[in-house]
Amino acid sequence: MDFRLLLFLSAALFSAVRTSSTIDFQVGVILDLDSPVGRIGMSCLCTASSDFYAAHADYKTRLVLNVRDSNNSVVDAAAAALDLIKDVKVDAIVGPQKSTQANFVMDLGDRAHVPILSFSATSPSLIPRTPYFVQTAQSDANQVQAIASIVKAFQWSQVVIIYEDTEFGHGIMPYLCNALQDVNARVSYRSLFPRSATDDFISKELYKMMTMQTRVFVVHMTQCHGTKLFRKAKELGMMSEGYAWIATSGLMDLFNLADFDDVEAMQGVLGVKPLIPISKELHSFAGRWIRVFLQANQDMKLSDTSIFCLWAYDTFTALATAAERVGNSEKNSKMNEYNVNPGDLFSLGVSETGPKLLRALLATRFRGLAGEFNLVNGQLEQTPYQIVNVVGRGEREVGIWTRSGGISRKLNLNITSSYSTSKENFRTIIWPGESTTAPRGWEFPVGGEKLRIGVPQKPGFNEFLKVHRDPHTNATEVSGYYKDIFDSVMASLPYAIRYEYTPYPFFNPDGSRCGSYDDLVYQVSLQDYYDAALGDITITANRSIYADFTLPYAEGGVTCIVPIKYEDVNDVLTFLQPLTKELWLTTAAFYISTGLAVWILGSRIISSSRDPPGQHAGMIGYFPFFPGEGIQGSLLCLVLVTWAFVGSLLNSTYTASLSSRLTVQRLQPTITDVKQLIKNGHYVGCQEGSFLISFLIKLGFNKSKIKTYKSAEDCNEALMLGSENGGISAYYDVLPHIRMILSQYCGKYMIVGPTYRTDGFAFAFPKGSPAVADISRAIIQLTENGTILEIEQRLSSNSACLGPEGTSSPTSVTLRSFLVLFVITGCVTLTCLLLSLLIHRCKNRASLQITSDFKTKAMSRIHALYQDLKILSQNCKLERK
Repeated sequence: MDFRLLLFLSAALFSAVRTSSTIDFQVGVILDLDSPVGRIGMSCLCTASSDFYAAHADYKTRLVLNVRDSNNSVVDAAAAALDLIKDVKVDAIVGPQKSTQANFVMDLGDRAHVPILSFSATSPSLIPRTPYFVQTAQSDANQVQAIASIVKAFQWSQVVIIYEDTEFGHGIMPYLCNALQDVNARVSYRSLFPRSATDDFISKELYKMMTMQTRVFVVHMTQCHGTKLFRKAKELGMMSEGYAWIATSGLMDLFNLADFDDVEAMQGVLGVKPLIPISKELHSFAGRWIRVFLQANQDMKLSDTSIFCLWAYDTFTALATAAERVGNSEKNSKMNEYNVNPGDLFSLGVSETGPKLLRALLATRFRGLAGEFNLVNGQLEQTPYQIVNVVGRGEREVGIWTRSGGISRKLNLNITSSYSTSKENFRTIIWPGESTTAPRGWEFPVGGEKLRIGVPQKPGFNEFLKVHRDPHTNATEVSGYYKDIFDSVMASLPYAIRYEYTPYPFFNPDGSRCGSYDDLVYQVSLQDYYDAALGDITITANRSIYADFTLPYAEGGVTCIVPIKYEDVNDVLTFLQPLTKELWLTTAAFYISTGLAVWILGSRIISSSRDPPGQHAGMIGYFPFFPGEGIQGSLLCLVLVTWAFVGSLLNSTYTASLSSRLTVQRLQPTITDVKQLIKNGHYVGCQEGSFLISFLIKLGFNKSKIKTYKSAEDCNEALMLGSENGGISAYYDVLPHIRMILSQYCGKYMIVGPTYRTDGFAFAFPKGSPAVADISRAIIQLTENGTILEIEQRLSSNSACLGPEGTSSPTSVTLRSFLVLFVITGCVTLTCLLLSLLIHRCKNRASLQITSDFKTKAMSRIHALYQDLKILSQNCKLERK
């Protein structure tokens, strides 16, 4: 029994239920009647017709189906549509089946104002070209977020998309790429399969993908091409552990038609497809329809209803409901009522009922077999998606995706729930190779080849990484700090990676330069000879354009060193250098002023105060060094004690500073500022092949003043010569190399000027390499547990000295260090002088003697103080006698 007999039986049933008063709506049906979707869709349309009018016998309208076979051809589909519109004068068309056919037929429907309803054309590019095309199926754009959620849940950073070179294949690509980009997943490769792809073409494409690092594949194909792809992938070993495959609904919607070999080839595949809600109506329909369909199509194996069947069933129900709303009175309404301009009519004629039927259809809403039927902007409203896992002989649900809640184990339509993409929300997934461990999403190229790690080979500056090629065996020997770190990082990864070191020569045998660090990074981006690179490779903005870098494992920064000159300790004026000029002058001034103050105070109480001026000058110099001897008087003692304290500190500070200068060599750089180098036109040097040439030019150096060197020995010779003798005045390099040079030439050079901030040394990988994230995490782990520090300490233990960078030289003591003390002693001396003057004036004026006229308490206090001082003075004279 074929589909034509089914149509005959449906027509007989339709004739039995119609009456003379019913109004017929002519509906065209364009399907590929030899294809599985066409046969399933036609069967469900007929079943829907009998079920609907059996349940709505009182309806005054009937849909009359006019079936045409498109023969899997765009031209035949267009011819069928032309015939239905022109000759049959249909009010609507169901179909065509494929997106490429619908892309052409919708234009005819738009010109003739005939609604085109497709339950199987799912390409997003078909909407919204015309309002007369209605997708009663889920658009492929609705599933891309579900696919992106799966990718995000397992933290896959790269994805390969495999799709057909058809309208169906191309339509989803912008939406899928954007969705993957939103979850920070990069599309590393797009594999486009023509409709006539041969087994040889499929094999070549799969071999190409095997050489890539990405192991996550999203397949957007029809059932015919998709199963052929998976059979070939299994044959080539790509359905094994470590691979992840995600199939879109285009393949999974017809999975129940796949034979045993196809199911075996797809073991471990994840798929997404619209979720069909379970209902009594669905259960009743499925049992009846499958029996009828299998009797009519004995060559097909169908275990369950297809989503295309349910969409076809709901499409007929919606169209019949809309036709009943339009009614017989609307059937004969005038065209001008719907704003149709006869001058713009298509030559085939414009349907009078089409616009009315379209409006009624867009307003129709009901709960169908496939779920809620609601058209939004000419498309079926988005519904939840089911995530299935191909295991055993069928598929098993492992999760459900909703637009509001993300991934969950059970359907949750709560709008307020938080969106989740956690992999914990999945049920147990069996991945390809019967593995229960989620693939990490990438692998290094297969085929037994090791990862090629480029290492710079150069004659000098190889203290951190030394590359030596044995001329007899041609074997490469690599050693050094950077190599030890790389080995430790790779060993700490949770998976094994086979790699080998490949030298990258910086110089030819004749000594001419043939490469640089920039060239090495660029070669890594090409992946022709190197898959990664290690060494003293600084992260720069220019290099990051071509490659991705891990986190730095060594510090960055650029600074310069200059030769050191030493202070002459045998200079005849060395004794003056411990104190600055300002401090010497201030000390002398206070010495003299203190002596004068002592003379003034002492002249009032010492018997020799009438001696010649020469003796007075001797007394001025005598008092500061012998405070208190022969001195009477409290004020004089106070001045001398204060000065003695300051003098003692000055004396001890001077002694200590002078001793330091006579026993420790003082280091002085020959150049102290980069501006001085640029202004005086000095030559500066840097490492050959590094980024420092462009760096120095940006600092302001003329390119002609920059010299490059191959080794630390060459730098040492150039610095010793100086700019005047054909050498350089300063050498610039990154901090690790600068410290190594200082340790090699201990005491000859020192760091001057600022340290310019740059990123540190890192491993370079091709752009978009998924290994960068894992290796960066390994570097963090080794840094935190002290492994990298331990390796660094082993390297630094070989250094003989820390260099002059850590040597401090004595400096002159400045006036600021004693400023407060000088202020204190000055204030004390001045106060004592003023007080002495006041006492002296009071002693020689009779008007200030005690009288009964003192009426204020303040004057009494001053008088009492005066008397006390007078008595104290007399006691001092008696003691002296």
